[in-house]
Amino acid sequence: MPEGPEIRRAADRLAEAVLGEPLAAAWFHFPELKRHEKTLVGRRITAIEPHGKALLTHFEHGLTLYSHNQLYGVWRVAAAGERPEGSRSLRVALETDTRAILLYSASDVQMWKTDELHRHPFLARLGPDVLDARLDAKTVAARLRDPCFAGRSLVALLLDQAFLAGMGNYLRSEVLFAAGIAPDRRPADLSATEVRKLAKALLDVPRASYRTRGIEPAAGMRADYLTDTPAGFRFQVFDREGEPCPRCGDMVVRQELGGRRLYWCRHCQR
Repeated sequence: MPEGPEIRRAADRLAEAVLGEPLAAAWFHFPELKRHEKTLVGRRITAIEPHGKALLTHFEHGLTLYSHNQLYGVWRVAAAGERPEGSRSLRVALETDTRAILLYSASDVQMWKTDELHRHPFLARLGPDVLDARLDAKTVAARLRDPCFAGRSLVALLLDQAFLAGMGNYLRSEVLFAAGIAPDRRPADLSATEVRKLAKALLDVPRASYRTRGIEPAAGMRADYLTDTPAGFRFQVFDREGEPCPRCGDMVVRQELGGRRLYWCRHCQR
């Protein structure tokens, strides 16, 4: 499943294609959304923003399209009238005179009044978006100490979208490695210095992934899918089982925890 950095980069691409231009056509696969097709024509998209792994497409007349890619959904940008993904099921098409944004294979798509989004059952449960520029390390550290979260193992907590929205499996491994903290520890057991290091990593790693290319959702999940520029984001431990730790040279290990892969260095992470 794409994680926060990938969803935010998708939002950037979609916004660049259609933001502020009147819609020439709108189409929805879902019967309950068909009534919006005509009313959206001539309307403008005012913003496309992620919250965690959800995407919110805001229209100028007070409606917002909520979509969640889940495992198989993907947004594409195309020329108006084009449908490039022949093997996927088209779910949403929003077109200007020149460009189209197309959602394929997603099943969780809804239209909400923008001023009622706070009632959305998924959005209401989310914590702060890990890529929100307003989120700072002090706030993250306070959440780590919050009784709601402090007693849970980090291996579970860092995937809980109620803690920080947008975190996912590769980010979990990379954040814990960057902070030098073992996955079985709890926030309650961390020293003040460790809490500060973890809070900083929880912001730095996702933001580094977003600034570069993040991960492409391709089979194998190898580090080759990441950029290799001097300032680029690369996997340090994720999907590097049996390879030398880039910090100490010890072997990176893989564990299956809760049906999800975790990669870490037993020597560097304490």
